[in-house]
This record gives sequence, structure tokens and C-alpha cells, in this order.
Amino acid sequence: MGKRIISQARGSGSPRYKAPSFKYKGEARHRPLVEDAVVGNVVDIVKCRGHSAPLAVVEYADEAVSLLLAPEGIKVGDTVTHGVSEVQRPGDTVTLKDIPSGTVIYNIEAVPGDGGKFCRSAGAFAKVVNKTEDRVVVELPSKRTKQLHGNCRANIGVLAGNGRQDKPLMKAGNAYYKAKAKNKLYPKVSGGAMNAVDHPFGNARSSRKSKARVAPRNAPPGRKVGMVRARRTGRTKK
Repeated sequence: MGKRIISQARGSGSPRYKAPSFKYKGEARHRPLVEDAVVGNVVDIVKCRGHSAPLAVVEYADEAVSLLLAPEGIKVGDTVTHGVSEVQRPGDTVTLKDIPSGTVIYNIEAVPGDGGKFCRSAGAFAKVVNKTEDRVVVELPSKRTKQLHGNCRANIGVLAGNGRQDKPLMKAGNAYYKAKAKNKLYPKVSGGAMNAVDHPFGNARSSRKSKARVAPRNAPPGRKVGMVRARRTGRTKK
């Protein structure tokens, strides 16, 4: 009898894969949409185990306090603006249609008002490359370009924390605690190295430990792994 593999077990209610969000500092999202620009003051910079980049605690003029993904060069006492401003400084939140071409940005919204979806990891940044009537073309870190609505918001600058992967982990224990901070499973074991009871690809009946076969065409997510069935077979008729 088989066993549900890891990708199927996630989200089934067990705490093994749940993120320890009660230990996070909070959500680092754009403020709700407003018409007028609001100025805020950076009162602290904190580290959150749920984010690879540091977070800036910002107190705005309307007494609202929110977390901002901190850009490079920001410090306690600096001011940031949410909305259109004459001077765009690192950390300011501006709509894409109001950002000049060639500007580097991060924490970009996919849909206006969603709080930010792209370029949120440490050291990440994108670039505004072109504009049309209602769309803005953004070059993502993968060099892929994406057209977004002009009312989508983004932060000016480069996200802080670049170089965090330059330092080697050195030991498996360090990798374990790095994964444990976000409740990720470590170490990762291939399905072919498991027993037959633990994974569809696992058995120990031969020197070739795995028994990977082509996944069924209508296999559910989690089962459709390894060798995915071809769309068609046979010779192509000319």
C-alpha cells in the first residue's frame, strides 16, 4: 500500500509543514490605496524569520504603523512617502505609471491593491523599461519582461540583504536550522532512495533502486512527477 508523498501532505493540517507565522513580525505589504501622498518616518529596522530581507517599521503622518521591505541605504530617521511625490527616494511607494523608465524597483504588485507580489527576496530588484497608454513593461530579475497595469504600486530602490547566499553554510546542521526557521523539510530525500511504502518510485528489490515510470496522463498534482508522459508519440505525418 502506498503513502502520500510530501507534496501531497502539505496543507493537510499537520504542523510539520505549517509556517510558524505566529513568530513573524507581521506582513510587509503596501498600505491600502489612498489618493493623497502620506509621509512616514522610519523608527526601527527589524529582522523577521519569515523574510530574507530586513523590515523597516514606518510610522506615517496619519498615525498608521506598517512594515516596509527595507531598501539598501535606508536607516532609522529617514522619511518615506506613500503616493506621488516630487522626489522619489529609496523606499517610496509609487504607482508604476508615475515611475520614470530605467528606475530600479522592488515589491511590485501584480494587480492594483494586492500589496506586492514580485521582487520581495533579499537583493532583488526589477527595472521599468517601457510604458504604453495603460500598461507598464517591467524587466524582472530573470530578464523576463512583464506588462502590468499602470496603477500597480512598487517601491523605489534595491531590496536590502544582497549577498546573504554568498556565505557558505559549511555544515548540514546550519542548513537544517535555516530550513527550520520557516518550517521547511530538511534534508530532502529523492523518491528513488525511499522504500516502496514511502513513495511510488521507491523499492529495494534491485541494485537500481528506483522504479520510475512514466506518470499517468491524468495523474493528480503530486503524483505527476519525474518522467511526465509525452503529449504525443509516434512518427509525425508530413
